[in-house]
Amino acid sequence: MSQAVLYGQGDAIVTLTLDRPATRNALTGMEMIDALVASLSGAQADASVRVIVLTGAGPAFSSGGNIEHMRDGLGMFAGSAVHIRERYRRGIQRIPTAFHELDVPCIAAVSGPAYGIGCDLGLVCDIRIDAESALFAESFAKLGIIAGDGGAWLLPRVIGLSRANEMIFTGAAIDAQYARAWGLVSRVVPDDASMNAARALAQTIARIPPASCACPNGSLGHLRLRLRYERLRAAERRSPRRFNNARRGLPET
Repeated sequence: MSQAVLYGQGDAIVTLTLDRPATRNALTGMEMIDALVASLSGAQADASVRVIVLTGAGPAFSSGGNIEHMRDGLGMFAGSAVHIRERYRRGIQRIPTAFHELDVPCIAAVSGPAYGIGCDLGLVCDIRIDAESALFAESFAKLGIIAGDGGAWLLPRVIGLSRANEMIFTGAAIDAQYARAWGLVSRVVPDDASMNAARALAQTIARIPPASCACPNGSLGHLRLRLRYERLRAAERRSPRRFNNARRGLPET
């Protein structure tokens, strides 16, 4: 089987392509999650990388979660609520953490649906460029669940609380023009031009001294600190000893 995420590099630009078009690039399988986190870690470790472009193969950027697994209680949705919560922590929640560990900007080139986790995947990128076919939906409410991957925190900070609440409470999709009007994306281009537009922007950014781009990206440190604080508070509630170990940077015991 081919890799779930294709890693390509040209000069200082890395292109990551979600490559499971048969599932519309669903993100709930550990294969896709592991591949994406590993690709981001690889790009972060490579000093020659200045910009990352993220896209999806086929007609969708990402359809989000695997609805059949949700319906049938399979995969990460199997077992009790406690088991599911733990799989979220060890699975999908590793993705926003990996993105916010990056010292280089990431551009999402979005074509077709970006639903649920797929929408939130676009949100963790620094810049979003839409094809005219793009659709964004925080569709969790329609499935009787809530966003567990950072989207509920990020979306109000991108488009404002009222518009975010509208998307979250209705689960309705917005098209590319709405996304641009609401500030969710930087620009909208024809479907066959989205990757060219993303790469052209990436080339412009890559010519900027890397420290200049790393510093604005680092201004998202308040989110990193927030995520770390929440993890520490969770550790404190579970066990004071684990909290003290986490605070000192020691492994949990």
